[in-house]
Amino acid sequence: MTRIASVNVNGIRAAARKGMADWIDASGVDILTIQEVRGQREHLEQVLPGWHILLHESPQKGRAGVAIASREEAIAHRTDALGIDPNDMDGRWLEADFRVGDSEITVVSAYVHSGEVDTPRQEQKWAFLDAMERRMPQLSGGLALITGDLNVGHREFDIKNWKGNVARSGYLPRERAYFDRFLGAAGEPVAGQPGVGRGKVGELSDTRSFSAGRVGLGWTDVGRTFSGEVAGPYTWWSNRGQAFDNDTGWRIDYHLASPALAGRVESYRVDRYPSYDARWSDHAPVVVDYAL
Repeated sequence: MTRIASVNVNGIRAAARKGMADWIDASGVDILTIQEVRGQREHLEQVLPGWHILLHESPQKGRAGVAIASREEAIAHRTDALGIDPNDMDGRWLEADFRVGDSEITVVSAYVHSGEVDTPRQEQKWAFLDAMERRMPQLSGGLALITGDLNVGHREFDIKNWKGNVARSGYLPRERAYFDRFLGAAGEPVAGQPGVGRGKVGELSDTRSFSAGRVGLGWTDVGRTFSGEVAGPYTWWSNRGQAFDNDTGWRIDYHLASPALAGRVESYRVDRYPSYDARWSDHAPVVVDYAL
């Protein structure tokens, strides 16, 4: 059994000050993917002494950045697999290959842009999701896992207040249609989700039009598959108001498993903090055990 966890730390130095190390010590994790590092290697090493650390740092100090920390050293890693200009990557995609027994698995730490409707930030998000859609079939033939803060709530179960967000980045129909394709049956036409009304800008919240003529890639959303058709479990809560206390959250942190890996999931959980004051990030870790 191999335990793989992912978490957006919202700045590794702040997370360390607030108690992240205590969670690491108790987690039993073998491979940890980290998003929004906003720091350098030395800051990761302080929180994860003795771990093997890979980092794709943002060229802009104090922004983005993804990392993979592991008990055993990776046999290979890549930061350029999406084919996006390095100046536009901003430290958001890191792949590492690990050998576990007789198996080899590729683990990805991904941090998709948050986006903002009708701005260049949303154009960056579309480009990143397009690149993911091109890369995923290249990984589908083996054991592969894409983890991280993907900044899209796929279905109404994934956002407490989904009706109020159909016109906002993070729940746009076009964004959700990418996930319809990522998770659709491999090679089969993607139907998309039925409409639930119109957003404030008049955009249909029906994802079917954005998936017309496209086929599924066959990947599995481990969290939704394991949890079933229930609200959440959420992984991010706004710092505004009492979102955490009321569990008014979003499930935007994922483990997406390739077809070969999907049947090896043994357990899934979100390590929600016991209280608002106990949080060391606005995201909670997602922890999954895989039969490797």
